[in-house]
Order: sequence, then C-alpha cells, then structure tokens
Amino acid sequence: MDTALEWCDEHFLDSVYAKLFPAQTGFNTTTGLPLAAVSSWAREDDLRIVLSLSVLVTLGGWFFYLFAATLSYYLVFDHESMKHPKFLKNQVRLEIECAVKAVPGFSILTVPWFYGEVKGKSLLYDGLPTTYAGWAYMLATIPMFLLFTDCGIYWIHRYLHHPILYKRLHKPHHKWVMPTPFASHAFHPLDGYAQSVPYHLFVYLFPMQKWLYIGMFIFVNFWTVMIHDGNFISHSTIINTSAHHAVHHLYFNYNYGQYFTFWDRLGGSHRAPTDEQYDNDKKNDKKVWAEQAREAESIEGEVLRARKQKAN
Repeated sequence: MDTALEWCDEHFLDSVYAKLFPAQTGFNTTTGLPLAAVSSWAREDDLRIVLSLSVLVTLGGWFFYLFAATLSYYLVFDHESMKHPKFLKNQVRLEIECAVKAVPGFSILTVPWFYGEVKGKSLLYDGLPTTYAGWAYMLATIPMFLLFTDCGIYWIHRYLHHPILYKRLHKPHHKWVMPTPFASHAFHPLDGYAQSVPYHLFVYLFPMQKWLYIGMFIFVNFWTVMIHDGNFISHSTIINTSAHHAVHHLYFNYNYGQYFTFWDRLGGSHRAPTDEQYDNDKKNDKKVWAEQAREAESIEGEVLRARKQKAN
C-alpha cells in the first residue's frame, strides 16, 4: 500500500492537501509571485497517512465493488433466478444499499494493516527477483496466498455461523438466499473485516512482491463477485465455484470455503452441487425452486430452534 499511497500523493493528494491545509509559503523575491502552494501536513504525518488510507480504501472499495458487480450482473448473472420464491422484493437495491453502507466500515477497520505496510512493518518488498530462486519464490507466493487465505477464511466463515456470532454479524449476508453479484459485499462491516484478515496477515508472515500483492487483492474482489454470479458453468470438484456458493446460500451449513473445497471436505461441511445447479431445465424449474425454498426454510427453522434451546 505504500507504493499506491506514494503514487496518489504525487499525482493528486499533495495538491488536495495543499488547498485544504496550506502552508505559509511567501513570495519569490525575483518575480514577486507566490511560491508553489504546499501543505502544512507533510506526507510523513501519521494522521495524514491514516486519513489518506481511509479515504482511498473506501473509494477503492466502492469502485471495485460497483464496477465488478455491475459487469457481472449485466454480462454473466442469470436473471431468471430473480423469479425464485426466495428472491426478495427490490433485492438488488437492498443489496447495493447494504454494501455501500458496509464498505466504509470495514475499509476503516483495515487501515491499521495498511498503515503497517506504509511504515515498513510488513514483509512486502519492491522490485523484481534477480535469480531463478527469487523468481520461483515470487511465483510460489501466488498459490501460497490462495491456500493460506482459503484456510483462514474457511474457519472464520464457519465460526461466523456459530449462533452467537451469526445473529449479530453474519445474518445480514444470508438475507440473500438467491444472491446477485451485488450481494458479494452486502454484509455487516465486522463480518467483511473478519473475512479479510487472512489477506492482510499473509504479508506480515511471508515476503511478497508489492505489485503482485495488489494484483491478488484485485483478484480477490473479482472472485468474491464471481461466486455470487449465479452462472454455474464450472463443474469442478476442487474449486469452490459459484455453484458451491449457491448451495451455501440456499442450505446454510455447507461450503464455507473461498477458493477450494478441501477444508469443507476435511471439516465435513461439503455439499456438492447437483443437477439443481447444473441442469438448465432443473435450474429454473418452479417445482425445484419450491423444494429449495421449503428446505431453506426448514434449515432456518432448525437453526432458530437450536438457538432458543441454547438460550434457555
């Protein structure tokens, strides 16, 4: 993030801060003209760094969310699924409102991680490798990042389904039983932050090239949208596809993984998609929809009963 912040400072933030917090610059003794405006708030000022990061991460979050979700909604998403009985009235608008409100909250919560990167506390590094071993390691950090974050998100996501945490944090995201791409970021800010922690933690444990890390962060945002797109093209049993995630939204206690099915298989929470997702005739069959709605409501009822029993 230090590289991105430096670029933003150079290209527009310096001028913004100079206008908002101008320094006493005086005049050029030769020309009599005022000196170039500068800010009294130096780039190295901690408060300026925190403010800049908060604004940039929030604006970036809104941009990537709206851009990727809109693209997916119009080019990929199966609009027929909006006729499903579990699809809510005005759901797309509600998803967007929820996400737009959530982004500033979980963006600000991530600022300490980015602040640490700017201050050189992470293991991010500049430049490209100069040896074969260096290149091998740099390329290896891609699967390392995916495997590490998939493991972390699986367990965080699974514990967010614990009755105590679910009601307070994760339930807003499961309001969307038949999600659209706009549901990808429509959750409680603490929920979004909790599931983002593995992404930030990785570069405090393992060295990673800075621009590669930014690239992976962009990929993560697109992936989050993709698994909510309702287009079940891939039949992979290894990758946690949009079909797997659709099963998670429908049937609640399955498929917590982000990229792969490994941890779900190990943890006994894997439920493979069926012809309900893959067969075009069954996918949008009203009888199948009615059965899905019945099972989803039955599972929700069981969860509520279990929660009441624990409360008593």
